[in-house]
Amino acid sequence: MLNTLKKRFALSTKGAKDFCKGTFLTTLLDIALMLPAVFVFLFLDDYLRPVFDPSASPTYGIVYYLTLALIFMAVMYVIAVFQYRSTYTTVYEESANRRISLAEKLRKLPLAFFGEKNLSDLTSTIMDDCTDLEHTFSHAVPQLFASIISILLIAVGMFFYNWQLSLALFWVAPVAVAIIVLSKRKLTKDNTENYLNRRAVSEQIQEGLDAIQEIKSYHQEEDYMAKLSEKINHHEKVLSKAELLTGVLVNGSQSILRLGLASIIIVGANMLAAGTVDLFTCLIFLVVGSRVYAPVSEVMNNLAALFYLDVRINRMNEMESLPIQQGATEFNPKNYDVEFDKVDFSYESGKQVLKGVTFTAKQGEVTALVGSSGSGKSTAARLAARFWDIQSGVIRLGGEDISRIEPETLLKSYSVVFQDVILFNASVMDNIRIGKRDASDEEVLRVARLAQCDEFVNKMPQGYQTIIGENGETLSGGERQRVSIARALLKNAPIVLLDEATASLDVENETRIQAGISELVRDKTVLIIAHRMRTVANADKIVVLDDGSVAESGSPKDLKKQNGLFAKMVDRQMANL
Repeated sequence: MLNTLKKRFALSTKGAKDFCKGTFLTTLLDIALMLPAVFVFLFLDDYLRPVFDPSASPTYGIVYYLTLALIFMAVMYVIAVFQYRSTYTTVYEESANRRISLAEKLRKLPLAFFGEKNLSDLTSTIMDDCTDLEHTFSHAVPQLFASIISILLIAVGMFFYNWQLSLALFWVAPVAVAIIVLSKRKLTKDNTENYLNRRAVSEQIQEGLDAIQEIKSYHQEEDYMAKLSEKINHHEKVLSKAELLTGVLVNGSQSILRLGLASIIIVGANMLAAGTVDLFTCLIFLVVGSRVYAPVSEVMNNLAALFYLDVRINRMNEMESLPIQQGATEFNPKNYDVEFDKVDFSYESGKQVLKGVTFTAKQGEVTALVGSSGSGKSTAARLAARFWDIQSGVIRLGGEDISRIEPETLLKSYSVVFQDVILFNASVMDNIRIGKRDASDEEVLRVARLAQCDEFVNKMPQGYQTIIGENGETLSGGERQRVSIARALLKNAPIVLLDEATASLDVENETRIQAGISELVRDKTVLIIAHRMRTVANADKIVVLDDGSVAESGSPKDLKKQNGLFAKMVDRQMANL
C-alpha cells in the first residue's frame, strides 16, 4: 500500500506513512463533526418524545446536555488539533523534503539533461509544482479519502437505522460524484493544456529577461511584447474555459445533492401517511441530511483538485525516474593521464559529435585541442570530466574508466575554466573562494594577483569585498574571466581544463595573464582549447579535430612540417594579422 501511495502521489516513504495517518485522523474529524447532529438527535429524542407520547418524560436535565455539549466540543477540538498536525504540518515537511530530493536529483543528473531543459522549466518544477502539491495535499487529498471513508461509515449506520430514508438521503451522492469522475478525461486534458500554457508564458518571460540586451539592441521590443501578449491571452482563454467547466461540473453536482433533502421529505411524507415511520425519525433524517452532504461536497471539490494535481505528480515521477550518474566514491589513480579510446558521442540520436576519437593527454604536458567551430573540441573537454556519458569507447583517468567514478568524486581532480564564466551575486573574494571553501584570505589574494585581478578590484569601492551582482554583471568579460582563472588557481587540482580561457581578454591582458596560467598548469595534466594559434604555440601536443574525428596529432613543430590542417589554420590567422 505504501509503495502504491508513493508512486501515485510522488511521496517519500515517510510522506506515505504521514498521509495514511493524516487520512485516518481526518476521517475521525469528519465523524466527530457529526457530533452536533448526534447531540441534536439525543436532545430531541429526550425532549420531543413526550410531545408524541404524553406518558413519557425527559430522562436527563439541561445540565446533562450542557455537559455533553462541552464534551463533544472538547473531543472535536482535540481531534482537530491532532488532525492539523498530522495533515498540514507533515505536508509542509514533506514539501521541504521533496524540494531537497529534487535538488539532489538534479545534482546527480548528467549535464545532457540541463541542455534539454530551460531554466524556467526547472524552476517551475521545483517551485510552482511543489507549491501546488503542498497546497493540494494539505487541503484536498487526505480530505478526499477521509470524506469517502466517513460517508461510507455514516451511510452504513443510517441504513441500519432506516434503510428507506437512508436510500432517499444518499442516492444523490454516487450520482453527483459520477458526474465529476466521468468528466475526468476532459478535465485532465484541460489541466494539461493549462499547465503547458503557463510554462510557455514563464519561458517567454525568462527568455525576455535573459536576452533583454539583444531585444533592445535590435529594436525587437514590440515583436517580443506581441508574442508575450499572445501567449498570455491564449493562457487566459484556456484557463477561463477550464475554470468554467470545472465550476459548472462541481456546482452542478453539488446542486444535485440538494435533491437529497427533497427526497427525504417526499419519501418521509409517504411513509408517515402509511404509518411505517414516525415524525421524530423523519426530523432526525432531515437534521442529519443538513450536515452529511458536507463531506460529499468535499469529495467533489477534492476530486477536481486531484485531477488538477495529476499533471504535477506525473512531472515529479518523470524526474524521479530519470537515470543518474553513479560510481565509486573512492578514487586513487596511479597518475593523471587522460586517455580517450575510440570515443563516440552524440547529444541526440542521428547527430554524431565525436567519432572514434583517440588521444592521450599526459600528466605534466599541455595538450591542445584545435579545430574549426563545431569540430567537437569543447565537447571532448567536457567529456573528459564526465559532464556527459559517452555512447561507446572509454575515457580513462590514470588507467581507470571515469564512467565508474561518481561525478563529484571525479571533479575533485579537475580545475575548469570555460569561456562562459558563471559568477555569483557575492563579493569578489567569495567568488574566488569557491575554488577552495576553507581558503584563507591570504591564499585568495595570492591567486588573485597571479590572475591579474588586482588591477580592477583595487578600483572597486570595497575592493575584494565588493558585491559584483548577479553573474558578475558589474564586471567586464575579461574581468569575469580573470576571476574564473583565480578560482581555478585556488583549487589547484591535478587536471586543468581550459576552454577559450583567454578569449575575452585583449592581447595585452592575455600576455600578462599567461604568468598566472603558467602557475596553474605546472606539473599538471592540461587540456586546452583555443582558436588563437599563438595561445597553443607552446603546447607539448596538439590534437586537431575535424568533423568530430582526430585529423592530426603531434607537436606544433611536427604539425607545421606536415602542412596539414593545423599548418593551414596557422597560416590563415597569420594572414589576418
